Amino acid sequence: MPVTLDPDAAAVYKAFQEAGRPAYETLTAPEAREYYRSARVVSNPEPPALESTKPLAIPAPHGTIPARIYAPRTLRRSNGLAPCLVFFHGGGWVIGDLDTHEVVCQKLAHEGELIVISVDYRLAPEHKFPAAADDAFTATKWVAANAGQLGIDAGHLLVGGDSAGGNLAAVVALAARDGDGPKLAGQVLIYPATDFAMTHPSHSEPETSILLTHSVIKWFCNHYLNGAADIEHWKASPARAKTLAGLPPAYVLTAGADPLRDEGAEYAARLKEAGVPMTYRHFPGQFHGFFTMGKLLQQANVAVSEIAGWLKTLK
Repeated sequence: MPVTLDPDAAAVYKAFQEAGRPAYETLTAPEAREYYRSARVVSNPEPPALESTKPLAIPAPHGTIPARIYAPRTLRRSNGLAPCLVFFHGGGWVIGDLDTHEVVCQKLAHEGELIVISVDYRLAPEHKFPAAADDAFTATKWVAANAGQLGIDAGHLLVGGDSAGGNLAAVVALAARDGDGPKLAGQVLIYPATDFAMTHPSHSEPETSILLTHSVIKWFCNHYLNGAADIEHWKASPARAKTLAGLPPAYVLTAGADPLRDEGAEYAARLKEAGVPMTYRHFPGQFHGFFTMGKLLQQANVAVSEIAGWLKTLK
């Protein structure tokens, strides 16, 4: 599939190349985290004014999971309770944190007029699979169990995330359907990783190896997974789930210049075939990671606004 970057995306990619930043796979995980964290200053848009931002500490078997709760000034409420999006940040299960995705969470809260809770799950390689998935599910169940005191409508609870976070959101939706998790009202999957086999054409096309390069994906995977056997597990590869029927309504976003493009599109198609209400949005001229770059890429702000609009349609 030929890919032509939008002019602003091409300019950003050129700037990244000229900056001479080291490839993540040449760094240690802590070094890569710091590089990723510092990049947000240049690319994140201005945050909206919110009613409040507060830290949370979610109890977990290993201790606590840090989180952050964002409440907008205008909040949709029913009987005094508001919808809530539990958000998992991207970063290949190795990098990323509450700060790298703070502005997009703030914008989703503001434009979607709902509460957003961002979850700081454990990262690899210090904590390998399934630590991140387990934390994501633990956090979602805790939010549901404590919804009333958080001002949240437990019947209007959603999950979402970008890239690795989209993978975790898809996994949580499956776990909630199949186990003792809460009934979810929706899932937002932003260029999600759905299949660790990495055999789709977009994983080998030269024009998709931009920022999220083919080599750095392998670096992320090697840090996160314990071995080849993990690839087959639905908690790692949600596309390996036996059926996608009965999952909550989904919004799936993909980008043209993205190694994950084809697996995201295929997952969206399978959701639709399984009878799941599904909205699919493709940004052909953008690269993986554009969603958080609203200062540099207008399409990032378009994506946030469209997702916020979709969130408002869910009853």
